[in-house]
Amino acid sequence: MTTTTATTKAAWRATGVADLSEEALETIDRWWRAANYLSVGQIYLLDNPLLRQPLQRDHVKPRLLGHWGTTPGLTFLYAHLNRAIKEREQSTVYVTGPGHGGPGLVAASYLDGSYSETYSDITQDAEGVRRLFKQFSFPGGIPSHVAPETPGSIHEGGELGYALSHAYGAAFDNPDLLVAAVVGDGEAETGPLATSWHSNKFVNPATDGVVLPILHLNGYKIANPTVLARIPQEELRDLMVGYGHKPYFFEVADDSTESHREIHRRFAALLDEVLDEIAAIKERAAGGDLSRPAWPMIVFRTPKGWTGPATIDGKKTTGSWRAHQVPLANARDTDQHLADLEAWLRSYRPEELFDDEGKVLDDVVSLTPPGHLRMSDNPHTNGGLLLKDLRLPDFRAYAVDVPSPGGAIAEAPRVLGSYLTEVVRRNPDNFRIFGPDEVASNRLQAVYDETDKQWNAEYLSAEVDEHLARAGRVMEMLSEHQVQGWLEGYLLTGRHGLLTSYEAFIHIVDSMFNQHAKWLKVTNHIPWRRPIASLNYLLSSHVWRQDHNGFSHQDPGFIDHVVNKKAEIVRVYLPPDANTLLSTYDHCLRSRQYVNVVVSGKQPAPQFLTMDEAIEHCTRGLGIWDWAGTEAPGEDPDVVLAAAGDVPTVEVLAAADILRRELPDLKVRVINVVDLMRLQDEKEHPHGLSDKEFDTLFTTTKPIIFAYHGYPWLIHRLTYRRNGHGNIHARGYKEEGTTTTPFDMVMLNDLDRYHLVIDVIDRVPSLGSRAAGLRQRMQDARIRARAWTRQHGEDIPEVRDWVWPDVGETGTRKGGPQYHAAQDTGGDNE
Repeated sequence: MTTTTATTKAAWRATGVADLSEEALETIDRWWRAANYLSVGQIYLLDNPLLRQPLQRDHVKPRLLGHWGTTPGLTFLYAHLNRAIKEREQSTVYVTGPGHGGPGLVAASYLDGSYSETYSDITQDAEGVRRLFKQFSFPGGIPSHVAPETPGSIHEGGELGYALSHAYGAAFDNPDLLVAAVVGDGEAETGPLATSWHSNKFVNPATDGVVLPILHLNGYKIANPTVLARIPQEELRDLMVGYGHKPYFFEVADDSTESHREIHRRFAALLDEVLDEIAAIKERAAGGDLSRPAWPMIVFRTPKGWTGPATIDGKKTTGSWRAHQVPLANARDTDQHLADLEAWLRSYRPEELFDDEGKVLDDVVSLTPPGHLRMSDNPHTNGGLLLKDLRLPDFRAYAVDVPSPGGAIAEAPRVLGSYLTEVVRRNPDNFRIFGPDEVASNRLQAVYDETDKQWNAEYLSAEVDEHLARAGRVMEMLSEHQVQGWLEGYLLTGRHGLLTSYEAFIHIVDSMFNQHAKWLKVTNHIPWRRPIASLNYLLSSHVWRQDHNGFSHQDPGFIDHVVNKKAEIVRVYLPPDANTLLSTYDHCLRSRQYVNVVVSGKQPAPQFLTMDEAIEHCTRGLGIWDWAGTEAPGEDPDVVLAAAGDVPTVEVLAAADILRRELPDLKVRVINVVDLMRLQDEKEHPHGLSDKEFDTLFTTTKPIIFAYHGYPWLIHRLTYRRNGHGNIHARGYKEEGTTTTPFDMVMLNDLDRYHLVIDVIDRVPSLGSRAAGLRQRMQDARIRARAWTRQHGEDIPEVRDWVWPDVGETGTRKGGPQYHAAQDTGGDNE
């Protein structure tokens, strides 16, 4: 069992509550005003960026896009964190749950100087400010959210619900990192966010960093009040305490007459108190106290659209839902609206913030921490800068001995688990396995020989609470959203990992996968964003072996969802056995900037390829299994049997076995596909085959019976451009399932060996009526197999005990059980 220790750096030192001077308070306020001015300018202005002349209609953008309501709260918090970071030299990352407050974070990074360092055309002068304003939500410019283009971002926040999950993922194994995570009160109503408050039960206070949740209560969503802003404070306090936090409350009332300077003084004192408490927790942890503390969090209540126009057209704006997006949605349409906008902008007194050249005054930016302490320049927010290659064992050492095709039985994920155990041992601080309570269920439990599941909640006894520890490399919580968010945050900050889940329920994170894939796609075209480790899925307990759980657990459609994304990002692998799974996963763990989806059944299954053969097969991505076919060298086959997926592979081989014996003159080619994207055209996907290669393998004129793991229409979608597409007949899952036996499941979906033989007979012109007897026997075999399951509750012996026969060069069988369809009565003969 490995353990990890860490010492607490001086960065976690306590400073006491600062008694800020009037000058310091003024600096904070001037920085905040500058950030708010730059934010409003991004939403509205096309020209005249510093209001050096009266505002004209042509100075305003024709299309006004963006979100103002949350922005002033985000900039306020950023200003105060800057002050604390500078004083404490505390490495800090800023995660903005309401990522639609994009203008605020762009403004902050501009004031930091990092924006101009990253984008040299956005200079620190009036022309640079004009360009900064114009590009925001403008064709050819930048998005309105805290997108990958924004320095310091690891969380776009365009889709709400994942701020805390990402924040905790960033904190794991970063013991000296503070992650300030702003949670919008609208976001707090989402299921994933409500669940993610429990992340504090999975933090080791010595070896992990600290997440400081800041619940930003500004009261409204797009058009409605928010739940948490409309409950009594004591009820909200009880909720946060119930989640295991110690809440601190800060409020600025909508009708407050308090000066901004006094507001800054109050919040600075509260923030120092919170950070000192965190420092005390880290000090106790460094001394060996790893018990779960009540981590502090802040409830930050301010008016929606704070510092904006109080009313527009006589209607309340600040402090209402009307401030959410663009309060003056038609600033060019009337003189009054134009005057309202100009008054709003001038309320920040830009003449006090910028010099004659348009550069932000030194006393304003003096609040900015130095170098990499700037939140917009923290290396953790550009994880590829910190990424180290995994120290991987030789996967060949874990190979299953396969003396002949089908000559061994193994559970592929269990074999992979042994390999991952060594990966964990060699990478004790930058590799984790995530799963929704399914690591052992998916047969990866060998990793518990090396590590435990991280757990900081209550323990009962070692007899009951197996493999739980304060520090561990396995992260399990029964929320796909949570573990996906943790993994994403972990990867985005420069580490490695994988997520294992049941195939049917990985759909729960469809939208999260969308966002991550989009992030990767965008960052591929941002030169300063360094590549990060791939997001690796291992989907087991798949559709064809969910016969015990039934129809609700039978859905292979995540693959369809994945292949909708850009080809440069997604990879889908269907290894047919354990050795191909080992080769595939070693490749996935070495890769960068991909989403790798690997589907592998966990039940005992025949093994077909030696490790050398598996490596060659995975390198090609697909290939002819000549030992399984009956085509003669130098001749075209009569039919192609193709398979993608472990269960379809078994059924195709069993069908080939029947055809070999029943129709010995039929020339059958067997192709196995492990890299699904090889089926696409090379112009559509980097892994795609050229037309020439595809035609050589699959032919252009012969029938192709394709047994596929998932929904069969995906095969047609991937191959629709191919010359022989009209010859492809795909079989797969077609939403037929129940609680039944494994073979009955494939029969329900017409993927079984008998139906595949019928497909061959129906589609090979030379067979026709001369194979009518065999076709009838196949139909009868299906009937008998179905009846057997209804009588005995298990699959018919000829299916249950089938193995691939050892066939010599002459095509004669050397061993293996015999198949006699005509003699099989469905009785007890085995």
